[in-house]
Amino acid sequence: MTSRKIFWWISAFSLFAWISLGSCSGKRNRLKVDITHVRIPEVVIHRYDLDLFKVDIRDLQSGLERLRPDFRFFLETDLSDPKNLSEMKSYLLNPRNIEFHAAVARKYRDVGILESELTGALRHYRYYFPGSRIPRVYAYISGGTYNLPVQMADSVMLIGLDNYLGKEFKPYVADGLPAYRVERMNSDRVVPDCMRALINSVRPGQLPGNNLLEQMIEAGKGVYFLEALIPGHPAHLIIGYTEKQEAWIEKNEAYVWAAIIDNRLLFSTDGAIIRAFMSDGPFTAEFSKESPPRLGEWIGWQIVRKFMTNNPDETLRELLSENDFQKILNGSGYKPEKP
Repeated sequence: MTSRKIFWWISAFSLFAWISLGSCSGKRNRLKVDITHVRIPEVVIHRYDLDLFKVDIRDLQSGLERLRPDFRFFLETDLSDPKNLSEMKSYLLNPRNIEFHAAVARKYRDVGILESELTGALRHYRYYFPGSRIPRVYAYISGGTYNLPVQMADSVMLIGLDNYLGKEFKPYVADGLPAYRVERMNSDRVVPDCMRALINSVRPGQLPGNNLLEQMIEAGKGVYFLEALIPGHPAHLIIGYTEKQEAWIEKNEAYVWAAIIDNRLLFSTDGAIIRAFMSDGPFTAEFSKESPPRLGEWIGWQIVRKFMTNNPDETLRELLSENDFQKILNGSGYKPEKP
């Protein structure tokens, strides 16, 4: 039986709004923490994306030498080597890179707000992970490295700001990116993506899990990590939904959970079932065109939220390393109610 047939009956229900976004039932919101005592340097986004393109091509080596003290991560190479200079010249004269750079220079002339938001997020990071290294942050022109908009290299965070130029930026469509991805390529995704890139610093090499439950909870841990670091961010931006998609799952969460339980999918290792719940896309075809993708990630997030509320002594670090997924499910008491 296909996953589409398994879920066909979902449309038969009348779906009414119900107010539940991991309600704490009057319990203290664990993510409202006092970070006033946490001291870190104010984040500065070092603008390699802008400064590099100011270099005079006619005197490239000298220009790069002048930049090197501020951008050693990028320029720690032999700048007298003709091959290196030729590669850099090709990069700077590439029409695509020039176009992306010009768009970034217009949209992100001032990154003060991003720097302030990153400072707040990294203060939360240091709160939850005392002694952690705060990355040095650079912006650069990736030239369309869409699958890695933010990268971590040891204690360096690299933001390809050309991945956040908005859905009206025509090269995205020309490059064949699907509309649902382009919709998310806005400035409001920069900080969540930066924090998501950090998770491997505290949870390196974590596997997604073998069955649907394991993959849902593991993905849910990642979203909860983001929520802990940027607790003021709207939920739909944290998980990467539109507001309409968030509204759909808020209304229909109980029915999605019922589909999983009634069809005995929770411990399924069927690749088609897991992809139906965990893969990205414009929507989840088995339910509705109004539904969001990655419904398993949303469900896993709610399970983790409930678990952390019910277990106030569990730290964020302990949560990320906990591999007893049944313990998390049982400890959450997760059971969304139908309206």
